[in-house]
Amino acid sequence: MNPIRTLLGCGLFLGALAPAWAETAAEAVGVEAPYVRAVPPGQRNSAAFMRLNNGADQAHALVGARSPVAEAVELHTHSMRDGMMSMRPVERVDLPARERVSLQPGGLHVMLIGLRKQLELGQEVSLTLVFEDGSERQLGAPVQKIDVEAMQHQHHHH
Repeated sequence: MNPIRTLLGCGLFLGALAPAWAETAAEAVGVEAPYVRAVPPGQRNSAAFMRLNNGADQAHALVGARSPVAEAVELHTHSMRDGMMSMRPVERVDLPARERVSLQPGGLHVMLIGLRKQLELGQEVSLTLVFEDGSERQLGAPVQKIDVEAMQHQHHHH
């Protein structure tokens, strides 16, 4: 038996298995500082924010989310159009390889639409993030007040 052919055959076999060993997006993407915005009683919508850190050598994308506290959960962004800030849904949040993407007030965020119950400060909201490869990541995000003044100060200095 030819040792070169044997080595080549093993290499091809292992190469074919490599994708099976690759991390899923849910495994590769770290979630930092998740929280859900506290809203006044009667407010039917809120939003979740976090930093997503893609530790993989390949790009991934967040394509959806779910939560038992909302009738619908969508990915949204804010943008300036004709001098007015508007919010619109997006189909995906691209997560470039080895980069961090912030979901934050005034930018990309996870919208919680049709709240099923009043969110209480400190309560943990269950969220499931859905990635382009079908993998999912479950997490808990505490309900917090957003410091609007600090947020505006931050945006003026960027």
